[in-house]
Amino acid sequence: MPSITPSYLYTFIALLAVSSLLVFSFIAYADVLRFSSEIKQLKNLMDNVAAKSTELLTLTLTTNATADAYLQMPTVIGNQQYWLQIRNDSAKAWVEGGFGTTLMEGTDLRVYVPESSANGYYVGGYGALHFKCYFEADVLQILLENSG
Repeated sequence: MPSITPSYLYTFIALLAVSSLLVFSFIAYADVLRFSSEIKQLKNLMDNVAAKSTELLTLTLTTNATADAYLQMPTVIGNQQYWLQIRNDSAKAWVEGGFGTTLMEGTDLRVYVPESSANGYYVGGYGALHFKCYFEADVLQILLENSG
């Protein structure tokens, strides 16, 4: 029986280590690309929600009537659950979003909408996003909720 010399064994181990590093680096790179595309999809959804909110706020302001609208949303982005919420402070209102099922304050993903009293949230899943826009005590209100 021929014996395997130590140099061949060391070469094989070194090749195995280098190939493992290459495979794991490509996996990490693919995960980063996937996550960046999921962030882009979430940002597009937030832009759509902000656009629809602006449209309803403008309609309510010009007609002085209550406006309702529904926007069909995806159940998940990639394979992750997501959430959207609309909030305001004394100076501005905004839509913010993130991944997971727990709503968090102060995220970096924000899209601003016209000044109004804004509240409500939507957690991704089945059902459409329901907007309700109305005047209450001379203050423009917008409510965001799950239709299901």
